[in-house]
Amino acid sequence: MLTTQALFAPPIPKNEFDRLIELSEYDLDYSNLKIHFKDLTELAAKVAGTEISLINLIDSFTQWSVAGYGFPPVQMDREDSVCQYTILGDNPYEVKDLREDDRFKQKFYVKDEPNLRYYWGIPLKTENGHNLGALCVLDKEKKSISPEKVELLKLIASEIVSRLNMLRTMDDLKKSMTEIREDHKRVAHDIRGPIGGIIGLAQIIQDQGDENNLEEVLEFIQLIKKSGKSLLEMADDVLTQNFHSKNRPKLNKKLEYNLFTLKEKIYDLYAVQAKQKEIMLSVHLKSQNGDIPFPQNKLLQILGNLISNAIKFTPKFGEVEVHLALTQRDNKNWLIVSVRDNGLGIPQEKIHEILNGKVNSSEGTVGERGYGLGLSLVKHLVDSYHGQLKIRSELGLYSLFLVRLPVSR
Repeated sequence: MLTTQALFAPPIPKNEFDRLIELSEYDLDYSNLKIHFKDLTELAAKVAGTEISLINLIDSFTQWSVAGYGFPPVQMDREDSVCQYTILGDNPYEVKDLREDDRFKQKFYVKDEPNLRYYWGIPLKTENGHNLGALCVLDKEKKSISPEKVELLKLIASEIVSRLNMLRTMDDLKKSMTEIREDHKRVAHDIRGPIGGIIGLAQIIQDQGDENNLEEVLEFIQLIKKSGKSLLEMADDVLTQNFHSKNRPKLNKKLEYNLFTLKEKIYDLYAVQAKQKEIMLSVHLKSQNGDIPFPQNKLLQILGNLISNAIKFTPKFGEVEVHLALTQRDNKNWLIVSVRDNGLGIPQEKIHEILNGKVNSSEGTVGERGYGLGLSLVKHLVDSYHGQLKIRSELGLYSLFLVRLPVSR
């Protein structure tokens, strides 16, 4: 007889690996996005008439609620989420009663606080056709979303993607300030076009608000306009800087780590996952060169997938150890990272598949679905970094991932 876990194996989009690559290209720090999207989650809840609204991004292992209204942003295993079904298609996804759906009725968010019953979500689709996650609205009671409100929620989802693109563009600008002078006209057009369009749509919605009988939305539309205009002003400010001046702005420190700040960020992002599974997560570093800065470029995408994988395949009361070091070799700085767990181990043929870029999936502990795509993504990113990835493992004992990445200030 098939178990419930087997009957409802977590679904994977057909374009999953390409989707994960595009998400990694945004190089997002999931813990620092709330300020950029809080107004949109409040607007979505007001439009839908629900108690809760969340913006969720889904990587290989985890659903990250990067902003929320009515409920604090959280992280959960991807296979526990409803949004994993929303990102499978192009259209809104609705579950009218989570308590009556065999896939969700035993989930903690249904059985325990906040005792959710209703779900409606829409994928956050990029221009390349990949769903990075979902905007969802939820409630403790059954609800119904009218066609008019669906259209407004679609506009909000489009604004979320536009802001993600803006953040990505701004980070790219800060990482390449010396090239802005010759490229600033093209970048300015790329930024101003979509944001200006969103502001125009917001104005149309405001003008027709009475006809739609959604007067309560108008004040929040003003917030969208205000936020959009401030983003335009910020873009103009960056693009009009004199980058050949001796007083040109320095690289934003948020785009850099050192060993100490990287250790802190790992705890911030992944201690919750470890605690939920009652696993000890420890991060150790060699203090030598600990304060030397290096670019954050995709480090969280690489280390995050390795740490999430280790947590997933380590049994309760196990341990995941992360070691960080920065060394000099061949006139380069090298970031040396090891991630070790005392979990299930990896068969040699699986290691061979990962190191050769082959995509596969396996089962985690306690019946979890493994996302082998996450480790394949790590290999892809390490290769693009011109780094090295080594894997050692013994079945039933441990797995050890060794990463060497060239980094420069």
